[in-house]
Amino acid sequence: MSQEELVRLSEVRMEAVGARDGDRWLVQDVSLSIRPGELYTLLGPPGSGKTTLLRLLAGFVGPDAGRIVVDDQPIDAVPPWKRNLGMVFQHRALWPHLSVGENVAFGLRERGVSGEALARKVAEALAQMGLAGLEARRIGELSEGQAERVALARVLVVQPRLLLLDEPLGDLEGVARARLREELARLHQEVGITTVLATRHQVEALALATRVAVLHRGRVVQEGRPEEVYWRPRTRFVAEFVGAANLVPVRVTEVRDLGVVVETAGGSRVPVAAGGHEWKVGADGLLCLRPEALRLEEAERAVGGIRGKVAGHLFEGARQLYDVTVAGATVRVEMLTSAQQERGFKPGDDVKIEIAPETSVLLPAEP
Repeated sequence: MSQEELVRLSEVRMEAVGARDGDRWLVQDVSLSIRPGELYTLLGPPGSGKTTLLRLLAGFVGPDAGRIVVDDQPIDAVPPWKRNLGMVFQHRALWPHLSVGENVAFGLRERGVSGEALARKVAEALAQMGLAGLEARRIGELSEGQAERVALARVLVVQPRLLLLDEPLGDLEGVARARLREELARLHQEVGITTVLATRHQVEALALATRVAVLHRGRVVQEGRPEEVYWRPRTRFVAEFVGAANLVPVRVTEVRDLGVVVETAGGSRVPVAAGGHEWKVGADGLLCLRPEALRLEEAERAVGGIRGKVAGHLFEGARQLYDVTVAGATVRVEMLTSAQQERGFKPGDDVKIEIAPETSVLLPAEP
């Protein structure tokens, strides 16, 4: 099974899609365009609608509004078994009484493949997943990572036009989770199949996705490349859900062509990005600051920045964590530990938090 035979670079569009459960909308007015070969990630907390969108794509439920188009063909009326979409669920749905090889072969047998062709396709799929030689093992004899690869092999072997992954890393933690995340990234680079991944884990979304759609209460609240969503959140929800964020109450004092100048309650003024919003002088907002993009300097030595006082310090070897009280908020600062750094700051020290306009953004004060 060559890569050319395996891969279907399908394109997907959702146009104002909505789905209800009784009177409650599970997802509403969702419009997405997924490009051929993308690894597109649906990111959101439980109940945000990401699994519902996968089920709509797979055909397990039908839309109550809008339409879904794959390769320029509306598929709303196409039953699941005719869509040729592969889906891997959170709990994999592997058959424990079957061997690894039999699990992978199941979908092929359903499609009438048998004999030498069946054996060849199964062997090639297992080899691609790094499972060669494990054909005879039972699922219970595998590691979590190996079982996940079996689930992927079983889906890919039938040459789906689209791969759907619902929380594919399941309940894995620590090293096992990081390792499988790296394998998923490698798999997508090698195979290139258009993939839609649903996850509640921000690290997976940022590390794996070509683009990310952040969902909240059944709606897409922001979409873009991982770097854009992380460094330029458009709402308080996105800022707090996608990574750690400090949110400092400020007021706009000046509007410029490339951003705005804001003032904290303590009188510190700093230039920041406008975040794609229209601002007027006097408007209240929240200054979003990522902890790792900040730096502390002694108050009397710093030219600009936000004045504050160190409230707490934690040394973790490679990095140092500081909690700094400023007017109206407490700001977490993460700084890499330098080999030449003889001392850090201690609680009670007067400092200034130095920020850069390209790593800060002004958000509306409302949620």
